[in-house]
Amino acid sequence: MFRIQQISLFQFKNYTNRSFDFRERIVGICGKNGMGKTNLLDAIHYLCFTKSYFGRQDGNSVKQGCSGFRLEGHCRLQEQPEKAVCVLRETGRKEFSVNEEAYDKFSRHIGRYPCVVIAPDDAALITGDSRERRTFLDELLSQLDPDYLQELIRYTRVLQQRNSLLKNFAETNRRDDALLDVLDEQLLAPGEIIFSKRRDFLLGFLPAVTQLYQEIARQPGETGTATKATLSQEPVNLVYDSELLQASFRELLQANRQRDCLSQRSSSGIHRDDLEIFLGNQAFKSIASQGQRKSLLFALKLAEMDRLKKEKGFAPLLLLDDVFEKLDEERIGNLLRKVCIENEGQVFITDTHEERLKAHLKALPVEFQLIHL
Repeated sequence: MFRIQQISLFQFKNYTNRSFDFRERIVGICGKNGMGKTNLLDAIHYLCFTKSYFGRQDGNSVKQGCSGFRLEGHCRLQEQPEKAVCVLRETGRKEFSVNEEAYDKFSRHIGRYPCVVIAPDDAALITGDSRERRTFLDELLSQLDPDYLQELIRYTRVLQQRNSLLKNFAETNRRDDALLDVLDEQLLAPGEIIFSKRRDFLLGFLPAVTQLYQEIARQPGETGTATKATLSQEPVNLVYDSELLQASFRELLQANRQRDCLSQRSSSGIHRDDLEIFLGNQAFKSIASQGQRKSLLFALKLAEMDRLKKEKGFAPLLLLDDVFEKLDEERIGNLLRKVCIENEGQVFITDTHEERLKAHLKALPVEFQLIHL
């Protein structure tokens, strides 16, 4: 079991100095836009991943006019108390510790506090480019497998070196194939390991996503045009797309070397992998309705939760940020029943409409807490 019981925020985003106690497993966070609901969820995300979910630069999380921030969370992990602290110093240096022991590498913390987020911008996971889906896959596998994360870090570092070398070839008009050979050899091992882990994981994960999508999309009471009703009955198919399914990584690097030198970037490898999504025999994002896109997003995230629970032995945290907008009342109720009753993990839910959230939570046989901002 994993629970966050208390969190303190100092100079974090719109918070000057505030603490929150979480007494129940289900926590609703209500308030008007701009009051800090999403920022509170992001502070929780920092404790789980050592970084923001909503921005890449730590400096953007510092309250305006201040220098640095501090987050402190008190948790229970497998019945044992823990304290996690994240500090961004005035110098820009970030520190992270658990039970007063600082990490030398933040990557060692990933997976200790498993967490799943569903937020409005996650729609890009369905409609965006391949990078969105690779990031989703990488973050999930990194929580499940520390070795995967280390190989991903290694691959990314060598890939950056290789791309820099390719640019240098163009700038100096001199090509050093021997040095490129060295980098290719360094790229092969982590690339092949990542490919193998992705392929093996997705064999079981993608069918689970498809099954969850069918359960969500076929909820009773669904309305829409005849076209949409017909589309909802079409099979959704998710396919792992990787060049390494067709040829070895070594063969791809050799075959594309000349093109890489001309384009000044590495054109083949696992950094180009994708999860292709089809509705029937057409691209999902091209024809799916907004409801179908949300259903598939929820299916991906719920499958992520299920897999984390299976591997960790306890349910991950679930952070739901403003996900009820543009959902009808029945779909809101269905989603809450799935994440609050069928799931035993701690759930944090933000909503601008307090009465709506309260009414839905009261309809469930669970104790809950409401925080007003």
